[in-house]
Amino acid sequence: MSVEKSSRVVDINVLFFAKSRELAKTSRAVFAVESVVIAVDLLKQLIDRFDLHTIGQSLILAHNENYIDNLDEEIHLQQGDEIAVIPPISGG
Repeated sequence: MSVEKSSRVVDINVLFFAKSRELAKTSRAVFAVESVVIAVDLLKQLIDRFDLHTIGQSLILAHNENYIDNLDEEIHLQQGDEIAVIPPISGG
C-alpha cells in the first residue's frame, strides 16, 4: 500500500447550516479525512456521510471561514480545521 507522504488523515470540524443542519440532524460533527483532498471529493464524502443528497448540487463549502470558489482545487487540511456546509439561503 503506497501513501503520499504529504497526505495523512486528520479530524476536521464540520459545521452545518440551515437545511444541511436539518438533514444531517446535527449542527456540527468531527469528520476524519485525508489532509490533502480535492474540494469536490470532500463535498461528495460529506454528502454521502451526512445524507445531504437532496441539496448536494447546491451546497457551498467554506474552509476556515473562506469560501471555496473552485471545487476542483486541492485543499490542505490540518487537524482541527473547520469546514462549513452552506446550503442556498433565500431571503427577502
